[in-house]
Amino acid sequence: MPYVSYNQMLCNLTVRSLEMSHTDDATPTGHAARTLSEEDRQKLKKQDSRLVSSFQALQLEKNAKKHWDLFYKRNETRFFKDRHWTTREFFELVGSADETRTLLEVGCGVGNLIYPLIEEGMNFFVYACDLSPRAVDFVKSNEKYDETKMKAFQCDITSEDIFTVIPDNSVDIVTLIFVLSAIHPDNFVVTLSNIFKILKSGGLLLLRDYGLFDMAQLRFKPGNKISDNFYMRQDGTRSYFFSEECLKDLLVQCGFEVIENSYVQRKTINLKEDIDADRVFIQGKYRKPPVEQA
Repeated sequence: MPYVSYNQMLCNLTVRSLEMSHTDDATPTGHAARTLSEEDRQKLKKQDSRLVSSFQALQLEKNAKKHWDLFYKRNETRFFKDRHWTTREFFELVGSADETRTLLEVGCGVGNLIYPLIEEGMNFFVYACDLSPRAVDFVKSNEKYDETKMKAFQCDITSEDIFTVIPDNSVDIVTLIFVLSAIHPDNFVVTLSNIFKILKSGGLLLLRDYGLFDMAQLRFKPGNKISDNFYMRQDGTRSYFFSEECLKDLLVQCGFEVIENSYVQRKTINLKEDIDADRVFIQGKYRKPPVEQA
């Protein structure tokens, strides 16, 4: 029986109470963004036939940095596309040319978010951190890296490391793009609490991540599931799939005001691979309450 933390238990209970049908086998039928077919439901049920062992799950957590470093060793800067969509989805990133704001990207990878922002002339001083030292090296080796405008550093956001580089109450915007899902559910609250502490009064957290019943979740085979909605990939990295309710509860628990928090539906089309898949992401904007409201 895999270990389940209190925070993950709350998420799981929320998911089950809101999204389970009253069918005989009590398998989920979906949610507002995705209705599960009978084939989908059977895939989810089959995943439970063989779970990741408790020992293996502990090893995955212990070696998380190693697995992400190997990921960037294999893929270098080729895996992720530049995220030119961020200013379209999060207008808060546009800002004013007259005002220099401070941005922290947690889980910066090789810079697929920060460098498009710089190319578009956004007026930020950027902090960029990642668990993988190799990813940080790729950020620093980019020809656009300018230490007068940015600082990239290795950091485990689930620890106190971040506060040795960035002082409390000093950042205007934090981005968390497909990052929280890669963290063990035991550490969701400490991660979000650290971000809350770093933000200025009235500062914003901008988030996009994997939504519950996304195509990627349905494709996992038996032997990849660690616990409810939490999976191991073949390369040893991990992914959690969030419901709206679970994510909202976590953010509120950590002190944030919820501005937006909803599923986002997209299509992945790859003609070469004959892929036409419905994606379910979750996207949100959350604010640290201004001092007068705290």
